[in-house]
Amino acid sequence: MIVSDTVVHTYVHMPKKPRGAKKVNKAIGYIRVSTQQQAEEGVSLEAQKAKIEAWCLVNNYELTNVLSDEGISGSKSNREGLLKALGELEKGNALVVYSLSRLTRSTKDMLQISDQLESKGSDIVSLTEKIDTTTAAGKMVFRMLAVLNEFERDQISERTKLAMGHKKEQRECYSPTPYGFKTVDGYNIPGTKLQEDKKEQAVISNILKLRKSGKSLRLIAEDLNKRKIKPKRGSQWYASSVSYLINRVA
Repeated sequence: MIVSDTVVHTYVHMPKKPRGAKKVNKAIGYIRVSTQQQAEEGVSLEAQKAKIEAWCLVNNYELTNVLSDEGISGSKSNREGLLKALGELEKGNALVVYSLSRLTRSTKDMLQISDQLESKGSDIVSLTEKIDTTTAAGKMVFRMLAVLNEFERDQISERTKLAMGHKKEQRECYSPTPYGFKTVDGYNIPGTKLQEDKKEQAVISNILKLRKSGKSLRLIAEDLNKRKIKPKRGSQWYASSVSYLINRVA
C-alpha cells in the first residue's frame, strides 16, 4: 500500500497598487490673527483654515492638525500654537500657512523657522505667496519675502505710531474713536476733539489689573462679556480685541 503525502499550497491574492497612485503626504496647518479687525476683514481663523483644508485636498496632503494663535502679534516668537505646530512636524511633513505674515513678521524668526524645518526634513507652504520650499527656487523666494515682510511691518508700525501720537497729543479723534474716549461734540470724524469716557477708562484699568494678575486674554474677554460690557465695535469681546486694547494703552 502506497501512502502519498499531499501538500496543499494556499495563495493569497494581494491587490496591486494602481500605477501612478500618489503617496499621501502629511501636513500641519497654522493660522493666526492679531486683531479683531483682521478677523472681520477676511483673514479670520475660519477663513484661513478653510483655505488650508482646500489646498491639502487638491494637492493630496493629509491635514493631521491645525494649530492657531488669536490676539497675538506676528512679531512675537513664543506663541503657543506656533510652537506646537513646529513641534509636531516630522520628516516629509509640510507646514501650511495662509501667508508668511501669519507665520511671523520677523526676518530673524522666519529664517530660524526655515532652518529648524530644514533640519527636520520638513517644508513650508504659503498659499498667498505660492511658496513651496521643497524646491531651491522656493527656498530663495521664501528668504527674500521674509526680509520684505519685516520691512513692511516696520514701516506700518512707524507710520501708525507717528499718526496716533500726533492725534493723541492734540486730543483728536482717529477713526474709530478709541475705547476709553468719546468725542466732545458726538461726531466720530477725524479731527474731532476727544475727552475721556470715565466708565470706559474704569474698564481699561480693570483689564490691565486682570492681565497683570496673570489672567489670559480669553478669560478677560469672557469676563467682560458676562458683565455685558460692550466694546466700541461689534457685540462682544474677543481675545484679539482685548490684546489690541492692552497694546494701545500700554
